[in-house]
Amino acid sequence: MPNEVVQTALANATADVSLMTLFMQAHIVVKIVMIGLMAASVWSWAIIIDKSLLYTRTKRQMDRFEKVFWSGQSLEDLYQTLSGRPNHAMAALFVAAMREWKRSFEGQARSVAGLPARLEKVLDVTLSREVDRLEKRLLFLATVGSAAPFVGLFGTVWGIMSSFQGIAASKNTSLAVVAPGIAEALFATAIGLVAAIPAVIAYNKLASIASQHAMRLEGFADEFSAILSRLMDERG
Repeated sequence: MPNEVVQTALANATADVSLMTLFMQAHIVVKIVMIGLMAASVWSWAIIIDKSLLYTRTKRQMDRFEKVFWSGQSLEDLYQTLSGRPNHAMAALFVAAMREWKRSFEGQARSVAGLPARLEKVLDVTLSREVDRLEKRLLFLATVGSAAPFVGLFGTVWGIMSSFQGIAASKNTSLAVVAPGIAEALFATAIGLVAAIPAVIAYNKLASIASQHAMRLEGFADEFSAILSRLMDERG
């Protein structure tokens, strides 16, 4: 009989500290904090996966484009191939510059006087747009990484305050009464760290890759601008 009582008490204690029980018994404010942190964690992982796939795909596309670009194929043929579907950043730079180039030399009124300045402006605008696309939503990861621990700490502080209020009302300071409330409060901090740690690591890594892609695009824009400038000099 005593053994059965002990086993029942242990089973109840185990059930009381399960993650779902901790969540269900937490104060409403702590629940809101937990749900917000879990939602932020899920969205962070969605961004991490999406950006990882995007950067891998972008690198492959830029590698293929540069291989074709430097293979000796005529710029006109390459433009005709890509003009309808510039499906990555480097191709978008090429198409935007070539479109401005062709507008300046085709038609009855040739406007080549300010062509270098126009080409530079077109390349800058297109480059800015493509870099923004690569870096889009990375700021969310940085925000989660920096704010999630403090949001979790807020939930912990609120939970501990509620726990102490319950202790004062019951006038019972035994460990069995104190422990569940403290565990519920600390659970919010744990969720905050679970959300923040991957977000910080991923942000640092993805921001570095985005910066490398941006530098590569800037280098191509400068090289292509120089090529067009030489062609313009050759045309007189």
